Amino acid sequence: MKMWSAGALIVLAVLSTGCVTTQSQSSAPTQVVFDDIPMPSALTYLEDKAVIIESPAVKAARVVYRGRLTLATLGPAMRTNLETNGWKHVSTATTGSHGTVQIYEKERSALQVRLWENILFTYVEVTTSRLAPTSPAASAAPGAPEGAPIPTAAK
Repeated sequence: MKMWSAGALIVLAVLSTGCVTTQSQSSAPTQVVFDDIPMPSALTYLEDKAVIIESPAVKAARVVYRGRLTLATLGPAMRTNLETNGWKHVSTATTGSHGTVQIYEKERSALQVRLWENILFTYVEVTTSRLAPTSPAASAAPGAPEGAPIPTAAK
């Protein structure tokens, strides 16, 4: 009987430790990569899955969030929020092995939102890239002084 009690105590200790870890991860703030890509506050940012690249010409990111939301509500909510922020929906595809993929575009930006779930969590993977705004000097003809008119083809 003492052996059974000791075993039950060990199992209880392990399970309670796991609950503490889960609770501390869920309090992580939602990471914002771009201001116009809103994320539901019920999702937790997974920092160890993130890749963010910035250069003078482009900013690109792949970030992952997870939570306990249903795909049936999360997919339409993501689309509504993105369209409210000026993103144009291009397409949506759903497959059993990859979940749902939504594609959007906006000016000099591209966005892919992938939604899937497992037994415990629903995941959102956001992959996006944004070109830096062009300067007036960059659009001038090569070798022309800044502010010079751009030559046009003769008619």
